[in-house]
Amino acid sequence: MATELLQATGGRMEQMEQHMGQVRQMSDMQMSSSSTSSTFTSSMSSTKLRKVSQGLSRTMEEHSGVQCKTSAVVESCSQVQKSLHLPKGESVPDFEEKLRPITAQEGDNAVFKAKVTGNPQPSVNWERASGCPLSDATKSFYDNINNQHILKIKNLTLEDADVYKCIASNKHGESTYSISLIVTENPALDFKKMLKKRSVEKREEKRPPTEEEMLKILAGADKKDYERICAEHGFTDFRGILKKLKEMKKQVEVEMVRVLKPLEDITATADTSIVFDTILELKDPNIRMQWFLGAELLRVQYSHGKYEVKQMGTKHMLCISSVSLSDTGTYTLQVGDKRLSARLTVIDEPLKFLSDFKPKKVTERQTATFEIRLSKKTNTPLIWKVKGKEVKRDEKFDVSLSEDGLTYTLKIKDVKVSDTGDYTINIGDLTATVPLFIERIPIKFTSHFKNVRVQERGKARLECEMSSKDVHIRWLKDGCDITASRRYIFMREGKRAEVIIEECELTDEGEYSVICTQDNDANEYVTSANLTVDERFASVKSSMSDAQCPTGSPAELCVVLDDEKVDGVWLKDGVEVSELRGVQVVKQGAVHKLIFSGVTDTDEGKYTFRAKGAESEAVLTIADPPEMDSSVLDLLGARPVTVKAGQTATIKIPFKGKPPPKITWYKDGVEVMEDERNKVERTADGTSLVLSRCVREDSGAIMLRLKSDCGTAVANLHLNVIDHPKPPQGKVEFLELSGKIVKMKWKAPRDNGGKQVTSFVIERRTAGKKSWTRVGGVDSSTIIFSDDKVEEGQAYQYRIRAVNAEGMSDPLETEEVRAGEPVAIQMIMSSLLFKCPYPEPPGTASQPQVSNITKDSMTVSWTPPAHDGGAPVLGYILERRKKGSNMWLQVNKELLTDTKVMVEGLVDDVEYEFRVTSVNRAGAGSASTISNAVLAKDPTRAPGLVRNLCVSDSTNSSISLRWTPPEQGDEPSGYILEVRPEDAKEWTKATKIPIAVTAFNVGGLQEQRKYHFRIRAVNEGGVGEPIELLEGVPAMPPPVSPRFDLQGKLKNQMVVRAGSALCIHLSFTASPTPVVTWFKDDIITAGREVITKSQNHSQFLISTSQRSDSGIYRVHLKNDNGEAHYDVTVRVTDFPRPPKNLGLEEEVPSTVTLQWDHTPDLADDDEGAHYIILKRDTSTASWFTVAERVFSNKYTVTGLLPGRKYYFRVIAHNSIGDSDPLDSKEPLIMAKEKECIRSLRLKVYDSKPRQVKPTFLLPLKDHAVRRGHDCTMSCAYQGMPTPQACWYKGESKISDSPRFWHSTANGVCTLVIPTCGAKDSGEYTLVLENPLGTAKCSCNLVIFDKDDNSLLESLTKQANKEKLIL
Repeated sequence: MATELLQATGGRMEQMEQHMGQVRQMSDMQMSSSSTSSTFTSSMSSTKLRKVSQGLSRTMEEHSGVQCKTSAVVESCSQVQKSLHLPKGESVPDFEEKLRPITAQEGDNAVFKAKVTGNPQPSVNWERASGCPLSDATKSFYDNINNQHILKIKNLTLEDADVYKCIASNKHGESTYSISLIVTENPALDFKKMLKKRSVEKREEKRPPTEEEMLKILAGADKKDYERICAEHGFTDFRGILKKLKEMKKQVEVEMVRVLKPLEDITATADTSIVFDTILELKDPNIRMQWFLGAELLRVQYSHGKYEVKQMGTKHMLCISSVSLSDTGTYTLQVGDKRLSARLTVIDEPLKFLSDFKPKKVTERQTATFEIRLSKKTNTPLIWKVKGKEVKRDEKFDVSLSEDGLTYTLKIKDVKVSDTGDYTINIGDLTATVPLFIERIPIKFTSHFKNVRVQERGKARLECEMSSKDVHIRWLKDGCDITASRRYIFMREGKRAEVIIEECELTDEGEYSVICTQDNDANEYVTSANLTVDERFASVKSSMSDAQCPTGSPAELCVVLDDEKVDGVWLKDGVEVSELRGVQVVKQGAVHKLIFSGVTDTDEGKYTFRAKGAESEAVLTIADPPEMDSSVLDLLGARPVTVKAGQTATIKIPFKGKPPPKITWYKDGVEVMEDERNKVERTADGTSLVLSRCVREDSGAIMLRLKSDCGTAVANLHLNVIDHPKPPQGKVEFLELSGKIVKMKWKAPRDNGGKQVTSFVIERRTAGKKSWTRVGGVDSSTIIFSDDKVEEGQAYQYRIRAVNAEGMSDPLETEEVRAGEPVAIQMIMSSLLFKCPYPEPPGTASQPQVSNITKDSMTVSWTPPAHDGGAPVLGYILERRKKGSNMWLQVNKELLTDTKVMVEGLVDDVEYEFRVTSVNRAGAGSASTISNAVLAKDPTRAPGLVRNLCVSDSTNSSISLRWTPPEQGDEPSGYILEVRPEDAKEWTKATKIPIAVTAFNVGGLQEQRKYHFRIRAVNEGGVGEPIELLEGVPAMPPPVSPRFDLQGKLKNQMVVRAGSALCIHLSFTASPTPVVTWFKDDIITAGREVITKSQNHSQFLISTSQRSDSGIYRVHLKNDNGEAHYDVTVRVTDFPRPPKNLGLEEEVPSTVTLQWDHTPDLADDDEGAHYIILKRDTSTASWFTVAERVFSNKYTVTGLLPGRKYYFRVIAHNSIGDSDPLDSKEPLIMAKEKECIRSLRLKVYDSKPRQVKPTFLLPLKDHAVRRGHDCTMSCAYQGMPTPQACWYKGESKISDSPRFWHSTANGVCTLVIPTCGAKDSGEYTLVLENPLGTAKCSCNLVIFDKDDNSLLESLTKQANKEKLIL
């Protein structure tokens, strides 16, 4: 019977094999159509298996009385792929864990658990193979903790027995796993049911099953239930049935391995992965299986992933990755005593590129990525080149290779315009070029131009800041390019740009623009602003004064304004002063000067200084004193000027002098007034006195007086007018009157007419007759004449004439006398009978002189006339008139008897002239010469002492003084300023003419020399007393202690690359000029430097710097008023020198500890210098980065494969670049695992996955770090799946910044900030995120300096408060 059962089963199995062959043919058709090696279809259809199992169960049920559903165990899996090509990272659904068939009693619970993988996430459905719906007691759900899909059936019934299918599907395909549920009857489940069965059995009297039937019943039951089942069925031969079962099992064991799908030959291309698969039915799941290549056993566990053995249900697979020609051969699977073989044929295709080489366009500052995929693996190194230069791995370039060895990736970090170009890939004979184009980031102005308003002559500054420093700049003014103009100062420093306009003019006003462009960017970026220049006006603080100076002497015109920024122009007679020989235009701050080295006639004129809002005028004249030709004066003095009466006398005297002097002619001390007869002619170089119709009275002393402000010149001469003499003088005295003789006597004439009187002629006439008869004459020595030809008693009248060479004078007539009468009687009779014309009017009084002048009175005096006219002067008549008037007013009503009188009742500030007339009994004589014009004004008092004399400013060549007018005395008309050097004794006037203002700048001084000053006021009343400064004043700027100009963008730290120039430029202010000393590390410099010094700056220059030039440089300033210093820290850096003495030590398997000697340049770099660790397997030429930003000289490399050979490399890196590499000399061979360890089999513990939202176990804490030190902040967290960590500073993400180093491992997040600076202060935030949620944590970082005591105290107080709170 057992044989028949096996035959029946075998027949069914043969049918099933035939059916599976058909299924396999269909699977092959599907594989050929999909062309995907990873896609396969299970060789067993779940539907056919369900039919077979149901057929078996029906056969058993026909021969058994026990209720048992689906007694055959079913377990199968199928997978169908819908997509021809799977995107990267996506997959067809698959079952990660196998489902197990279940056999359970009625009333128990059954649970199916499936763990599904796939991308996109597959959907899971449960079905029954029979097509019946799931019962109400069946529930399906998803376990989030264990990631399992669960089907739970409660209170099993016999109807629940079936083949259950778990179907997982997504857009790429579906997988189906079929398992059987066998439900056996539970006899104790329903007692009433059992009683009912017993009664039925008694009635039916059912017989016990036969041995053949019993074998069928026990075929699907557990061994432990054999005895119970036999008892239930009333089968008594238990031992005999067990023996039969053992015999049947021995027969079945002959078929322990049944091949449902054999191995098939495969043909594949090189560097692809293939899979040998077979479907086996194994009676013993623990049977030993071995794979062979030819006769050699494949050591899968030591193949480093080359070979991988997989099992999926009854499907057994051998996966071979990256096949090569050496993998060609016959592969054999040994299962028990069965051997399945198939052949692998590898076709080696030529190496080629699979990627498309399209131009790549990347935005600036982003990362450009080139990916090149090869058709197969190769040991030939791939070389990237740009612009003919090989690309090496560094911070800029990252070269990597994919795990499958086919995709090469080049990442260019932080791309710039300079990275534009063709990138060439060379591998063997293959070459490809990919152009890279950089799309520029638009330029933004972080700081725009701002409108500026300045005054004329002021300084204007327009500045802006761009978002990038690699820009090209053009400057425009009102749309015109001014970039090349020297009128402007253009400055660039990093991202900042500025234009400076010194001494702004009105023409500088307008719109200024800066146009920024950048390479590979056609756009222009503009910022504009308006410059407004306000016209600057000034006023005259000290105006010019008229100047007079001798020819050839120096002269100076000076104007002081109240604004030193205002310029002006000098004009001469309305014409602008350009280049005049010997004339210099000088501007000293607010003082404007016009300096003449030697004044000539051409320099005379009216000079005007004009500035905006100010104007001052002065006249420069030649101040030569009058001078007459000495030869002419000698000639005139040697002999008088002689002229005959009636003729015209012309006296011409040439002279020179400027300004033209006042010309005054005097005759006998009296000014000659012009009238019809007297004329004074004046020319520029001479004067003439013309006397028409000269008379004898014109004779006398002639004086010419030339007077100017520069001096006086006088010429004296004598004028002699020749005329007939005057009549003899006086009354003729008769000495004798007798009958025979008349003797007479006379006096000689008062004026001989300019010629010697030669004789006298005497004439007479008889009384009653008119004719005169000459009776005789005598020579000039005799004045007595006797007429002896007379008749006694006859009356005679005589007349006497004086004779000279010019003729006879007028006669002097006598009274009639009678010859023979006594003289006394004659005199009496004469006086009685005749009216004698004697006396005559008096002569002319002298020119009146005026004294004791006040505003309403003055005293006039004169001298009596030389001749009284023969009668005493009775008095005088005084007259006055206003100057320029023709009307004379008599001052006195009665005759003045005195020659001096006070005239009162005058009008203030009016000029008066006076004349006087003498009066005797004969009448009034001629009026005197008119007095000089006199102004009626009180006398002027001399001014008092000048007040508040002080120094207002000083320079190296000038000193400015100011003072206050005196309070006493009358108002001064000017000031006399005198200067004396300290080592001199004599005072010198600062100006030739008095200073009209109360301030003056004394120029032309010697630097550092001391000068003394004194000043006095002057007016018409005289010169006041001088006042002197107490101390001498040095010619130097006001004393100022040294101080540095910190607004000149002075830096206290400098980083200079070795080989370039080290230049430290410092500006300062000090007076006097300080002594400048440079120190390096507190030692006076005395090396290769060149030090430049001036009054307000100093420069330290080393043309080619070296590392040894690093240090602290101090510039020290010192003068008499103080001292100051400034420190500049200089670091000269270069590519770091490589580290030395690399040592390797393998302390732990698969790890190597590297240790080396520090490079000496690491400690000197404060910009985050560090080491980069690389490794290289001897099987490849590419270096792979193990670690970056290593700051110590020791590092442990992990994850090394046993038995491999490795080279190691250490590179030092700083802000300049990388050092030369330090490589290990010999490869390090990693030790293999020991046999005892390899043979040890450990049970794999699968922890149940659980999902937890991110939370912080230990949050971040605030930190305070000293400048230049590292800061490490860390926190502890929990979360599942492992959350992604992201660091922020403020609002900026810093996780990808090379400035920071961060790590996340074993529940701890760490952030390291190397060499902290002031810019690192702020708030730092850590964000953790996984699918379940997000967590944030923040802390503050404070950076302080060494001497920041206030911050240290506040931190200490805060720490103490926290302790008290705790």
